[in-house]
Amino acid sequence: MTSMKTGLTIAGSDCSGGAGIQADIKTMTTNGVYAMSAITALTAQNTTGVRDILEVSPQFLKEQLDCIFTDIRPDAVKIGMVSSTELIEVIAGALRQYEAVHIVVDPVMVATSGARLIREEAICAMQEKLFKIAEVITPNIPEAELLSGIEIQTQKDMEKAAEMIGRQFGCSVLLKGGHQRQDANDLLWKKDGAMRWFYGTRIENPNTHGTGCTLSSAIAANLAKEFELEESVKRAKQYLSDALEFKLDLGAGSGPMNHAFAWNKNE
Repeated sequence: MTSMKTGLTIAGSDCSGGAGIQADIKTMTTNGVYAMSAITALTAQNTTGVRDILEVSPQFLKEQLDCIFTDIRPDAVKIGMVSSTELIEVIAGALRQYEAVHIVVDPVMVATSGARLIREEAICAMQEKLFKIAEVITPNIPEAELLSGIEIQTQKDMEKAAEMIGRQFGCSVLLKGGHQRQDANDLLWKKDGAMRWFYGTRIENPNTHGTGCTLSSAIAANLAKEFELEESVKRAKQYLSDALEFKLDLGAGSGPMNHAFAWNKNE
């Protein structure tokens, strides 16, 4: 009999397959981890935008989490889109109850367009209930500006914001620099105060739907495989770069990546 490391994604469904639960499952699978999911919402969306969202009830989300943790225990947990306080409280309660480990929170709060994706009271609940049990959170620059209250223009600004957020919530912070025009450098601020930059070359690819979901899921997958946080981030960033480098072109808008790029290269 063969055992396998396991990962759980708690997030919304993207029916077009590029982000959310679908991207998370593809990412965990191609990173060698058995993937499970607890769905927080159904979305009707494609590469051109989101048309509608249908949230699950708090009770149904709790049932999903109970089913997972009492049968196939996750070695790591990734949390993505959760837009209501009630759902956040259910998630936090279940993760504490089952003493979940290697929790990665992608604080999906601000869309690439700048639009808010979460209610104000839910942001407070996310900070108090989820950040404080997370091993690492992965905000992008607009989200880090929202969390830290400072404008981020330079690498020094990124360092200051990451430290402020990390010290406030007691977790490591991977501040993603993809919103900067010149580069794709990410900063990891660790709970012990150490900082590490992960330098990347910007890949000219307009199809970036699901990059945040993919990166956080890849980090969780590598943590599940017992890599240290820095190594998990390094591997996840390389995986994301390779997926973008494949330059898949689907849909009329900002299209998805090919999460299975390695399989296609071998054909």
